[in-house]
Amino acid sequence: MTFIYLSMILMLAIFLGFELIYKVPATLHTPLMSGANAVSGITLIGALAYAGGDYETLPQILGAVSVFLATINVVGGYVVTDRMLAMFKGK
Repeated sequence: MTFIYLSMILMLAIFLGFELIYKVPATLHTPLMSGANAVSGITLIGALAYAGGDYETLPQILGAVSVFLATINVVGGYVVTDRMLAMFKGK
């Protein structure tokens, strides 16, 4: 039963995230990405808790995949933010 609720939350989060990102103009994308790193960090902590918890096999596999994807999101966000801030440094 818990898996059904978590799946519904995941589907709603995917839909909401797609709708929000699609409507953001290109000039605001990079500054918003730096702020979203905190949210991705929270996602990473939750995914770690779920992957390492005492659950059945499928939820643990999904948790491990979530850890992988959230890590890519956090690292990529910091790389893009670093490149953006490097543009404002003096030569």
